[in-house]
Amino acid sequence: MKTLSPLFLFLLLISANSFLPPPPSASAAYHDYADALAKSILFFEGQRSGYLPPDQRLPWRANSGLSDGWTYNADLTGGYYDAGDNVKFGFPLAFTTTMLAWSIIEFADVMPPAELRNSLVAVRWSSDYLLKSVSQLPNRIFVQVGDPNADHNCWERPEDMDTPRTVYAVDAPNPASDVAGETAAALAASSMAFRSSDPGYAETLLRNAAKAFEYADTHRGAYSDNDIIREGACPFYCDFDGYQDELLWGAAWLRRASSDDTYLNYLQENGKTLGAEDNINEFGWDNKHAGLNVLVSKVLIARSSQEVLESSMVTLQSYKASADSFMCTLIPQSSSSHIDYTPGGLIYRPGGSNLQHATTISFLLLAYANYLERTSQSVNCGNLDVSPYALRSQAKRQVDYILGDNPKGLSYMVGYSDNYPQRIHHRGSSLPSVKDHPAAIACKEGSVYFNSTGPNPNVLTGAIVGGPSEDDEYPDDRADFKKSEPTTYINAPFVGVLAYFAANPDFS
Repeated sequence: MKTLSPLFLFLLLISANSFLPPPPSASAAYHDYADALAKSILFFEGQRSGYLPPDQRLPWRANSGLSDGWTYNADLTGGYYDAGDNVKFGFPLAFTTTMLAWSIIEFADVMPPAELRNSLVAVRWSSDYLLKSVSQLPNRIFVQVGDPNADHNCWERPEDMDTPRTVYAVDAPNPASDVAGETAAALAASSMAFRSSDPGYAETLLRNAAKAFEYADTHRGAYSDNDIIREGACPFYCDFDGYQDELLWGAAWLRRASSDDTYLNYLQENGKTLGAEDNINEFGWDNKHAGLNVLVSKVLIARSSQEVLESSMVTLQSYKASADSFMCTLIPQSSSSHIDYTPGGLIYRPGGSNLQHATTISFLLLAYANYLERTSQSVNCGNLDVSPYALRSQAKRQVDYILGDNPKGLSYMVGYSDNYPQRIHHRGSSLPSVKDHPAAIACKEGSVYFNSTGPNPNVLTGAIVGGPSEDDEYPDDRADFKKSEPTTYINAPFVGVLAYFAANPDFS
């Protein structure tokens, strides 16, 4: 039998709409969310691959990966390196793009104009690359550039990399429902983000989203079931949780972006067979269930119960029920709560890069709170009703923990506050820049920098690292990549989260 922690027992005594702050820390209670927002977006410039523009704001980076795609006579330059390595993995890259775009869709109206522009630039750097990845559809989709095993055997700057830039492509009739479905979602969401500022580009994105989805649905299966792809994608970004959620996720985004009822019918007709009713309480690059349920619920929340009953949307109610159930698992006072927290109050799931869960879940809390508030609704968790305010309070606890309100008083965002990780697991950050050290640093020559106990010479401003362990400890060790490596998919949802709190800094 699991023993209830003292923190859990204490939380049971308080109101559902009043959540305790995390335990006292060495950091100040005030946070400059606007500064954190700007930095969270700036981080993506440090992850850029390809030709860098004149207005590149992290000057220690330079051009890289300029021949990507040549073995297929294709231009696959651009995009983002997923983390601290020099590989472009299509699966997490597409999810990153979706979440960046969703951040804009939900929170553009409260973003400062300069940061809205920077966010759109960050999305376009990725969506341009994704358009290239689907340029040979209907028969081929590019899913990765770079041999990760060779890359991970070296510690070298992206500007110097001499490891194979292997292109991994999936050709029909081989399956790629996961990557193609997520790419469809990313392009559809991006089309919504650009609809007002660049309608022509938005239309191009939406048209290609439909093509990607058609491949995903026609050739069903996981891309990593292909032996050749498995050699490159696994164990890093295999499809561990099945491809079915990406099919529904892609359809949901195409429905929202196009208002085409074809995709609504798809969600209704395929929900049960593709596992929409599997109430899996997770959201990230490999598992879209919780995000899917929140996204589909928006169309139901906006309508009255009678309108839903009188329309064909009644079959979508399972999505809304699952979204409500997911929210209840996050509330410590709820009888269905089962999400684990560290003693300091951070959402915790085993497996490494834990802050990816904290940022994605915080985003869903805020998005769902927005949907509910617009129609004066709450979530019924059996023994209590949970308001939008309560959901936002849970999100704020995660945000403040990440920014420094934690037992170590450490900001897990690099460059934010005076106390942040100095030795992150990131090649470009840890090696001297090409401007300071023009001579190439070969594969194994970088080991001396990897093994150094000194701080990284280049500050990857805005990077959110993997985060602390279940006991709130963080060693600031470059070699401990599960804790010290930043990823694009940790940062992407945090852009929207920070936009909300930057616009509502006095929320408490």
